[in-house]
Amino acid sequence: MAARHNRGETATSNAVEAPDPEFAVGDVPKHGFFVRLYTGTGAFEVMGRRKFWYAVTAVIVAISLGAILLRGFTFGIDFEGGTKVSLPRGDGQATTQQVEQVFSETIGKAPESVVVVGSGGTATFQIRSETLSNEETEELRTALFEQFQPRGADGEPSRQAISDSAVSETWGGQITQKALIALVVFLVLAAIYIAVRYERYMAIAALTTLVFDLLVTAGVYALVGFEVTPATVIGLLTILGFSLYDTVIVFDKVEENTQGFEHTTRRTFAEQANLAVNQTFMRSINTSLISVLPIVALMVIAVWLLGVGTLMDLALVQFVGVIVGTYSSIFFATPLLVSLRERTEVVRKHNTKVFNRRQTAAAKSADAESHTDGADERTDAEPASVAAPAVPAPLPPDKPAPGARPVRPTSSRTGRPSGKRSPGKR
Repeated sequence: MAARHNRGETATSNAVEAPDPEFAVGDVPKHGFFVRLYTGTGAFEVMGRRKFWYAVTAVIVAISLGAILLRGFTFGIDFEGGTKVSLPRGDGQATTQQVEQVFSETIGKAPESVVVVGSGGTATFQIRSETLSNEETEELRTALFEQFQPRGADGEPSRQAISDSAVSETWGGQITQKALIALVVFLVLAAIYIAVRYERYMAIAALTTLVFDLLVTAGVYALVGFEVTPATVIGLLTILGFSLYDTVIVFDKVEENTQGFEHTTRRTFAEQANLAVNQTFMRSINTSLISVLPIVALMVIAVWLLGVGTLMDLALVQFVGVIVGTYSSIFFATPLLVSLRERTEVVRKHNTKVFNRRQTAAAKSADAESHTDGADERTDAEPASVAAPAVPAPLPPDKPAPGARPVRPTSSRTGRPSGKRSPGKR
C-alpha cells in the first residue's frame, strides 16, 4: 500500500510539473522591447545585420547625392549677394501677392522671393531681390510706404519702419572660405585625438561617419529646399561636434568590451561590439532627445514669436544633424569599425578560435545526445524481465521454525529429555 501510495504521489507530482503544451520545447520567454532597450543585454542584432545597414546607408547617400546634383542648394543673400527689404505686416491684411505686385510695378521686374517671418504683431515681409541701386531702393521704400502705411514704434505711420540692406557676393565667398578652413581643421584635430586616444581604425570610422553626416545634411537641405545661410554653416559645425561625441561614446564602450578579447573565446569581436551598441542605445537616445527638445523650442520661438530668420536657420540645421548623427553613430560607425577590424590578423585568428570552440562544444553535445537516444532505444526495445518471487531457503534441521517453542533433546533409550533422572531413582 505504501509503495502504491508513493507511486501515486510521484505520478501526481510529475503531472503537475509537466510543461504547458502551448509552449514548444526550447522556447525561452522574451522580454519586451523597452526592457531589452534599457537592460542592454545584446538582444538587438546590429553587427549581424551589417549588410542591411550598409544598404540603407548607401540608399541614403544616393538620395542625398542625387538631390545635391539635380536640385542644388538655395543659397541665402549672404552668399549670392543682393538687396533685402523688410516691411512690417501691420494688422495682417496685406498679402505676399500685393507686396510682389508693388515691387514689380516699381522696379519693373519680379522679386526673387517674398516671405512672411514671424507671427502676430512681429510679422514682417522679407523681400529679396537682385542688387538694387540706391535710387531703386528709395523708390521701392516710398511705394511700399504709400501702399501699406507701416507703423513705427510709436504706433504712427513711419517710413523708417521699412528697412533695407545690401550684401556683396564677396562677403558670402569669404564666409564660405572660412567655414571650409574651420571644417578641415576640425576634422584633422578630431582624427588625431581619436587615433591617439583609441586606435587608427576608430579614427577612420569616425571620420567616415562625419563625412556621411555632412553629405546627408546637405542632401536634406537640397531636397527640401532649405535656404543656406551663414547660420547654417555655423550650425553644421555644431552638429559635427555632436555626431563625433555620440560616436566616441559608443567607441569607448566597444574598447571597454573588447579589451583583451584575444585571450578569451566566449564572444567574437563583432559580438562584443554588438553588446556595446546595445549597452549605449538608451544613452544615445536620451542624448538625442535632450538635444532635440531645446532645438525645437528655438525653432518655435524663432518662427512664431520673434520672427528671427537667423535663429531659424541655426535651429534647422541642428535639428537635421542630430537625427542624422544619432543614426550614423549606431548603425554606420560601429559596423564600419567591425568590418575594418575583422580584416586584421588578430581578429581573424580570434574568430577562428571562437568558432572552433563552438563546433567542438556542439559536437560533444550531439555525441552525448546520440548516446542518450541509443540508451533510450535499447530500453524501449528490451524491457526488463519480471523477477520470479523469491523462495525462502529451507531451515536447518536442528533449527526450530520461527515462532516455535524450543524442543529439548531426548534420550534414545528412554525417550525422555536428557540431563534429568527418572523419578524414583537416585
